[in-house]
Amino acid sequence: MPTYSYKAISQSGSAVSGVIEADSVKTAELMLNNQGFIPSKVEEARQGGLGYFFQKITLRLTPVKTEEIILMTRQLRTMLAAGLSMMQMLDILENQVQNERLKNMIAAISMDIKTGSSLTDAFRKHENILTPLYVNMLHAGEASGTLTEVLERLIYLLEHENKVKSDIKGALQYPKIVVGALGIAFFVLLTFVIPTFVGIFASAGLELPLPTKIALGLYHLLSNYWYVFIIVIIAGIVAYRQYMKTTAGRLVRDSLLLRVPVIGPLMQKAAMSRFASIFSILQASGISVLVSLDILVGTIGNEAIAREFRRIKSLLEEGRGLSSPLRSAKYFTPMVVDMVAVGEETGALDEMLHQVAVHYDDEVEFAVKRLSAALGPILIVGLAVVVGFFALSIFLPMWDLTKAVR
Repeated sequence: MPTYSYKAISQSGSAVSGVIEADSVKTAELMLNNQGFIPSKVEEARQGGLGYFFQKITLRLTPVKTEEIILMTRQLRTMLAAGLSMMQMLDILENQVQNERLKNMIAAISMDIKTGSSLTDAFRKHENILTPLYVNMLHAGEASGTLTEVLERLIYLLEHENKVKSDIKGALQYPKIVVGALGIAFFVLLTFVIPTFVGIFASAGLELPLPTKIALGLYHLLSNYWYVFIIVIIAGIVAYRQYMKTTAGRLVRDSLLLRVPVIGPLMQKAAMSRFASIFSILQASGISVLVSLDILVGTIGNEAIAREFRRIKSLLEEGRGLSSPLRSAKYFTPMVVDMVAVGEETGALDEMLHQVAVHYDDEVEFAVKRLSAALGPILIVGLAVVVGFFALSIFLPMWDLTKAVR
């Protein structure tokens, strides 16, 4: 979408300037009017200027937090239940939202709807912010006339996933602190402590023990070839990120992680919870099984399990039921498969999957606590090993020096 630079007068009378994404100059002017500005100059931004580049990058990199999406969706649901029109709701949201990127998105959606686009088509242009799941659920609500109920389910799903992510981040806070302390201890001991004592030992003519020789070798390696290590680390990070952008890279990573003790079961349970939550809500919203599987491929967050969804979809297109392909699929637990089979037989698939989601929500919470409990002692032992190694590197030759003096 083109970017336009503008100068305008705000409601308070002050001069403002910036950039805005729009289909045309006229659309940009209308979007600015909707935001309460009186545009004095709107033109397509020159792509060579440093100011344009900085503003463009700033706008693109402005994060839209999940909490902001949840709040926006809650406000939409509340205003829709109160009987406001879509245009009224979008105008109110545009004035209330503080995030510049989200404000531009709402302004663009409002403009698209004014020019004849459907609600779904207007929102679909912003899947990079809202996700395909969000847009497809809006489409289901718009088509079935149950938009309020769909927004309610969407709020539940967004809040649930945000809570799971928050719990996992919280569980990893302590391990991160320990790893940071480990790195600092390693750097300080290797860079400052060991060289000082090695000079003393060398002047005494002592034969250095093996731990001290290893530590001294590491010190010389890092001090003489530090730039090589930096280049290797940067190249490794860049190569890893590029590889993770490919399907093959993500497949290798996720397949390996699913085999790691503690972490693998946590990832599997989180995927089962996500599958059951999303699939049950999509089914309750009237979205077909095939479309639901397409959405899950892009939202499950694990390429190894996403590959299984693709295989299941191909079997469904051949006319099979859902439970049969699930039984032969990797990573799907017997409980999930059996509950899906019961749901298919009774015609209550969404309800059965909701029960599965509730069960695995508790399982994920327990697994997160278990992960935190397991990582803490392991990292403490690692810290003790590093400090102990350097302590031996210092105290063994000191002991020899003491005996020599005697």
